[in-house]
Amino acid sequence: QLQASGGGWVQAGGSLRLSCAASGRTFSGYVFSAYAVGWFRQAPGKEREFVAAISWSGGVTYFTDSVKGRFTISRDNAKNTVYLQMNSLKPEDTAVYYCAATRRRSTPMIEMEYDYWGQGTQVTVSS
Repeated sequence: QLQASGGGWVQAGGSLRLSCAASGRTFSGYVFSAYAVGWFRQAPGKEREFVAAISWSGGVTYFTDSVKGRFTISRDNAKNTVYLQMNSLKPEDTAVYYCAATRRRSTPMIEMEYDYWGQGTQVTVSS
């Protein structure tokens, strides 16, 4: 129901844009705009970590410190899609990226507070 896409291979300093799309006009009975959406990533041998999140309205965003100033998050509720624009990519950004959704109003940064998850998309940044 949540589809993450846009991953790929890029050289350090390059950019990628990830998309997280909800299929259908409604998502588990609610319109997509009712959900806050977060991005998480998991590098080989490491635990999954928070990357960024956006509130249901798009008015509130959060980023982990390591991506501030390089990543932006936005949403187009008319297209049921959230975007993660990743610029100035570094090898340490290499990971599988997951998007997740929740109807909580608090725009959480903790994965256990998200209810719906998409499959991951691989991002590989070479030095």
